[in-house]
Order: sequence, then C-alpha cells, then structure tokens
Amino acid sequence: MESWGIYLTFRKRFLTALSMSAAALSAAEFPQAEISNGLIQAKLYLPDAEKGYYRATRFDWSGQMPSLKYKGHEFFGVWNERPYDPKLHDAITGPVEEFSDIEAPGYAEAPVGGIFIKIGVGVLRKPLEKAYDHFKTYEIVDAGKWTVKPKGDSVEFTQVVNDPQSGYGYEYTKLVRLVKGKPELALEHRLKNTGSKAIATEAYDHDFYMLDSQPSGPDFVVKFPFEVKATGTWTPGLVELRGKELAYQRELQRRESAYNSLTGFGSDVKDYDIRVENVRTGAGVRQTSDRPLSRMVYWSIRPTVCPEAYVRVEAAPGKEFSWRISYEFYTTR
Repeated sequence: MESWGIYLTFRKRFLTALSMSAAALSAAEFPQAEISNGLIQAKLYLPDAEKGYYRATRFDWSGQMPSLKYKGHEFFGVWNERPYDPKLHDAITGPVEEFSDIEAPGYAEAPVGGIFIKIGVGVLRKPLEKAYDHFKTYEIVDAGKWTVKPKGDSVEFTQVVNDPQSGYGYEYTKLVRLVKGKPELALEHRLKNTGSKAIATEAYDHDFYMLDSQPSGPDFVVKFPFEVKATGTWTPGLVELRGKELAYQRELQRRESAYNSLTGFGSDVKDYDIRVENVRTGAGVRQTSDRPLSRMVYWSIRPTVCPEAYVRVEAAPGKEFSWRISYEFYTTR
C-alpha cells in the first residue's frame, strides 16, 4: 500500500510538471516582449492576427501583460480558469482595456451584415442580433495595420484603421512604458480621428489584478479617495463598502462573483485614484489618470480583483485625444 501511495504521488507530480511544461511551451509560441527598468520586470504579448495570444473582439489587442514583478511580488497572471481559446472574449491578462462595452462606434447605424469599428481590434461585421454584445466574438473584417516598437523599458503599439464604407478611421497609439528610476508603469494613449465621422466612446481598464495569486477575500482591500457607494445590490455576504474602502466579508469560492456599479466620485481628476492592497503578502498598487472618471464598475471572482475605471474618449474628424493611466507598485511592509 505504501508503494502504491508513493506511485500515485509521483504520477500526480509528473502529470502536473508535464502540464506546466506544455503550458510554458505553448506560451513561448506567442509573439511577446520583455521590458524592465531595473525595478520592474514585465512581459507583454504582442498583437498578431494569426499567432497572437488574444484574437477576440472585446479587448484592445495591445498591452496584454501576463506578468509584472516588483520586489518579488507578482501583480498579474492567467486568471481565466476556462480552457484557453484565443477567440474567447476574456482570454486575456494584465491591465487590458476595452473601448465601449455598451455600444461600438458605427454599430447602431450599420445594417445587418454591415460593419462597425472597435478601437484596438479593427473593423467588425454586424450579425443579426437584438443588440450589441461585447461578450460575443464578432467576425473581424479588417484588423488594421499594427506596428510594434519594443525597447528595453517600453513597447509602443500603433494600429491604423481606415474604413471609407462606414466613414470611420483612426490612428491609435499606446505606449506601455516603465518609468525610469520608479516602480511605475505608464499607459500613454493617443487617438487620432482620420475618418469623416466623430468618435465618441468610453475606455476602461479592466486591470485583472492577481496580487501574488491570492484569492479574492478578506486579505484584499480596495481604497478610493471618495465615499464610495453602489448603485445596485451585492450578492449577500461577499463584499461591503466601508466609507472610502471596499472590503471582502469572506473568501470568494469558484463560480462566485461580486459585481456592481460604483458612484460617489465627481468631475475632479483627483477622484481617479484607486489602491488595491493585499495585507497578507504586502503587495499594493495605486492606479491614477490625467482624465476624470466617467463611470466606475467593480467586478471580482476568486482569482482576480478588478476596479474598472472609465474615461470619456472623444475626437472630431482630424482631431486627437490623449490620456494617461499610471500604476505605482509598492509594498506595505
């Protein structure tokens, strides 16, 4: 019996190691880059219509970050527990962004079979459906032209999309940069409208924080500079709001989620100031922007904590709009 137990233990470890090796081999096949400023080390997956890690139509293809390490702490990772599929809407990692989760530019006026745009993705085809669904993976008519410029401490992404049929066109640039001499990551965006129609939408960062792979629970605290309030009802017994903080009442289990729209912020850019800390490991991150909040949503499941901060993005034909999001990584002990 003892030898059988040893065999089972060995077999389990072997299969686990084999699975991890297969995953590592698979991950190595995706186009990627690594950056560092001496304090932070980060890995990014690069956009690629044929081999990219993410090829769905919800999130911006640039800035996918499966790993960011600072002082021995890991801040991101693979949170989605479903079988990997590059066309799955949320098969993505890191501080990724989405443009307009409510309605994409051009969608409302497009006929069935017509086209609309999703910034950071490209030109999409509208199927027969009741309403836009950002969880759906749409047919990509044109992914635009991506240019990627990696450096030692940054990667610059540029996507050019021109669609005369819909009247929409843009040049979208995102610089993912580690700030020199600081434990800070900056996402610097510029959207130039090259089409004949105005672009009016929102952009938000989903974050997908995974501080040291700790489960969402009482060890996490999320802090705001304002008295935070929820517009809806939380699932009983999961989280609660305590003045300027969001706290967990217990550890979330598989298939449980906490979701709500949050209010309490004003038009001052100072209200875009969010901290996520894990008291067990001491890992913390502060997220700020040079644009004010337009909306605030909170979503969490067991593997990830996600304060989703929205900003308004508007650009008339021939005009540009820019915004910056900063992440300051720190330890509490």
